[in-house]
Amino acid sequence: MNIKLDKEEKDILDSYERGEWVSVVNPTDLKKYKDAAKATFKKNKRVNIRISELDLELLQEKALIEGLPYQTLMSSVLHKYVTGRFSEKSA
Repeated sequence: MNIKLDKEEKDILDSYERGEWVSVVNPTDLKKYKDAAKATFKKNKRVNIRISELDLELLQEKALIEGLPYQTLMSSVLHKYVTGRFSEKSA
């Protein structure tokens, strides 16, 4: 991929490639972030829900478009909703 960079961007990229950048995350924060990530993806409870056949078909269609299992899509949408990160696109 051929991306045009301006001088400042090129200087930053060159500096990074020379190994001049150092992570500022301390080990305590890193552990906290890793634990949060593990908890996010931990699926240790099973639920059964009843939804309309049409909703299930539409969900499966969306999941197919996204290239993932419909249950994974459903879980992701629910997770985003309960954590306040779900937002609808305006029409």
